[in-house]
Amino acid sequence: MSSIVIVGLNHRTAPVEIRERLAFPAEAIGHALRGLIGRGEVAEGVILSTCNRVEVCVLAGEAGKGAAAVKDFLSGHHGIPMEELNGYLYHYDGEEAVKHLFRVSSSLDSMVLGEPQILGQVKDAYGYATEFRAIGPILDKFFNKAFSVAKRVRTETKVASSAVSVSYAAVELAKKIFGNLKDKTVMLIGAGEMCELAARHLLSAGVKGILVTNRTFERAVKLAEEFKGTAVRYEEILSHLKMADIILSSTGAPHFILKRGDVEEVIRIRKNRPMFFIDMAVPRDIDPDANQIDNVYVYDIDDLNNVIETNIEERQREAARAEEIVRAEVRGFFRWLEAQQVTPTIVMLRKKFEEIRNAEVAKALSALGTDDPKTKKVVESLASAILNKVLHPPVSALKRDVDGRDVTEMVATVRELFDLPEDGGQGPAPGEPKEGG
Repeated sequence: MSSIVIVGLNHRTAPVEIRERLAFPAEAIGHALRGLIGRGEVAEGVILSTCNRVEVCVLAGEAGKGAAAVKDFLSGHHGIPMEELNGYLYHYDGEEAVKHLFRVSSSLDSMVLGEPQILGQVKDAYGYATEFRAIGPILDKFFNKAFSVAKRVRTETKVASSAVSVSYAAVELAKKIFGNLKDKTVMLIGAGEMCELAARHLLSAGVKGILVTNRTFERAVKLAEEFKGTAVRYEEILSHLKMADIILSSTGAPHFILKRGDVEEVIRIRKNRPMFFIDMAVPRDIDPDANQIDNVYVYDIDDLNNVIETNIEERQREAARAEEIVRAEVRGFFRWLEAQQVTPTIVMLRKKFEEIRNAEVAKALSALGTDDPKTKKVVESLASAILNKVLHPPVSALKRDVDGRDVTEMVATVRELFDLPEDGGQGPAPGEPKEGG
């Protein structure tokens, strides 16, 4: 019977130099999918390739052979001997495969728990498989279910609601201090990567404008143009500081750029309107004593890291609730998957016995040599009653919901006992047109 199989590696099982060798560029996905589906064991397939993971999900006729086919595909497509990959690859099938994709899509398996990018990447992988007609009815249902599980996790838990990066933490603190950031102005002192990233997040949060200063004025001009802001000469920081509500500083200066006295003078000019300083530099740029001034809030990199650690703990607590959602959804999906195997078998079983019944009724009526409607009705009723009584035990066994039983094995046994064909009639094969498509 068909089985869902996932083979791959990620940031926990393989270093970046291995991950990048197995990566699939977007422009090569179509060719790769055609090569994957061309293998006899693989009926449907999806390839997920990100900087932190490469995973191939397939619907295979048999789990073990499916996993072997995918490993062979990865090795052959990238020209990497299998012995170089074996120590890095993992594989899941059946319920474990279902659970894995649900956890990946819900960002429970990510390097940063709760990060939002992975769901979009899984959706892109599904989109490529759809575009290149590599996906069929089972994986289509599987991936759409994964998307709905991810949505449940995000709406019913807070696993992604708190900042776990320095730049996000800076924005989170700014919102706590000011509430609405719509009318706020930001000043960047220096052009460090973290400082620049925090500014991007503040812009997306709706701040009014950005001032940029740097020891190299050309760099300040370039960054200001990128942010649609205003460049300020480094020696003119103090004269422009009064316009800034949020100050992000990240320079390589060996001493304080802004001393307590500088900040006292600026806050006086601002008539005590609050100022929020985010000092991302080591050594620090902002005199920590400035934090003692009323309506002045100074946070350094350690303060931001403390916020991050607290938020990571909160995400981990919420992750436990998310895992409960995943477990419930896995069982629900697997019941649906089992039904896809059971229903065609019941249909074939009933069809076969009805054909036998019809043939035997015709023979009996011919032997009786009568066209009497009453006799015909009695014979047909007798045959139907026998058929229903014979079919009742195997059909009931197939339909019965008993946790822990191997439905795949039961279906295979019934098909073997009653000499039913292996084709489960699960819909058109990948590449064949679907109704309404």
